[in-house]
Amino acid sequence: MIDCHVHIFDPARFPYAPDTWYTPAGGETGTAVQLTQVMDAHGVSHALLVGPNSGYGLDNRCLLDAIKHSAGRFKGVAVVRNDASRGELQDLQAQGVVGVAMNVALLGVDFYRNTAPLLERLRDLALWAQVQVQGNQLLDLQPMLVGSGAKLLFDHCGRPDPVAGVGQAGFAALLALADTGRACVKLSSLVKSSTQPYPYPDAWPYVQALLQAYTPQRLVWATDWPFLRAPERIDYGPLLALFEQLVPQAADRQAIGWDTPQRLFGFGK
Repeated sequence: MIDCHVHIFDPARFPYAPDTWYTPAGGETGTAVQLTQVMDAHGVSHALLVGPNSGYGLDNRCLLDAIKHSAGRFKGVAVVRNDASRGELQDLQAQGVVGVAMNVALLGVDFYRNTAPLLERLRDLALWAQVQVQGNQLLDLQPMLVGSGAKLLFDHCGRPDPVAGVGQAGFAALLALADTGRACVKLSSLVKSSTQPYPYPDAWPYVQALLQAYTPQRLVWATDWPFLRAPERIDYGPLLALFEQLVPQAADRQAIGWDTPQRLFGFGK
C-alpha cells in the first residue's frame, strides 16, 4: 500500500513558522520516525508527504529532510510561492518533490486566481498541481486549471458539500475532469465530506461516483495522518478497513493502493 496524503510535524527539530495560521500540538504532531512506525505496523510501504500550510507555511525543510532520509519510501508535495521560479521548482524536484500544493479550501479562490504561469511551469516540468477545493470552488478555477495543461491531483474526494449530493455543481465539475486524462483524485478524508461518524456512510456515494468516473487507474488512497483538527478521534487501522469496504474488489484495491500511485508518482524508481 501507498498512502498518498500524510503530513509531518516535527517542531523539536524544525520549529514552526512564527506567523503560522495554526500550530499543531500534542496528538496532531507526527515525526517521520513516528510515521514510519505507523506504516510498518499496517503494511504500508510508501507515502506521499504533503507540505502543510499549518505550522510550516512555505518552509519545506521538514518535508525535504524526511524524504532525504527515507531510503526511497517518501516523496513529497511542496508548498511554494505563487511566483516560484522554474529553478526553484527544479531544485525541489531533484529532492523528491513530485508536485505543488494549492490549498484553495484554506486560502480561497482569489489567492490562486492568477496562478496560470505557475501551472504552466508545473506542466513543463511534469509536476503535479495538487488542488484542495471544497464545495463549488472548483467552478471558478476550472478554466485556468484545464487550460494550463498541468497534471491535476485533487485532495480528499474534492471535498463535496455533504448535504448537496452527487449532482452539486462543484463535484459534477470534478467528475467531468476525468475526461481530460490529466486529473486524478485521492480517496481520502471522508470525514471532511460527511455529517456522520465513522464509517461516514453519507460520503460513500461520492466515492462510488469517483470510482465510476475515474476508474482505479486514476484514483489513489490516503489517510491524511496525523489527522489535523479532526472533529473526532481517527485511527489508521479503521481507515484501511474502510478502504476494503468501499472498494470490495481485490484487483481494484491493488490498483488504487499500489499500481496507480506507483505509476503516477514514481515510487520505487
